Amino acid sequence: MSNYEKLKTFEPLPSNVTIKKSRIHGLGLFAKNNISSDSVLGVTHIKDKRFSHGYIRTPLGGFFNHSKNPNCEAIYCGDFIKIKTITNINFNDEITVDYTKHDWIKKGDE
Repeated sequence: MSNYEKLKTFEPLPSNVTIKKSRIHGLGLFAKNNISSDSVLGVTHIKDKRFSHGYIRTPLGGFFNHSKNPNCEAIYCGDFIKIKTITNINFNDEITVDYTKHDWIKKGDE
């Protein structure tokens, strides 16, 4: 597939999540269907020291909310942070991560 063809198929969010009003805070990510445990939902942050906290957020990374009882976790893959489910997620459940376990929330060194 050519780079042009890849750009034509780019979607800012995976097909199994959507953005809606959250009871936790503002807007949040919600499951559009059931999602199994250990599913990688996509890239949420890309390491770039020019940005606040040393990362730039993707659309996926801009909308998940914090929970002390999360259903997802951030996994670090080189210069990328991805979000992965840690439980089965049911249709219409909000996608959450425990922010306190991850360094993108902390102030960058610059």
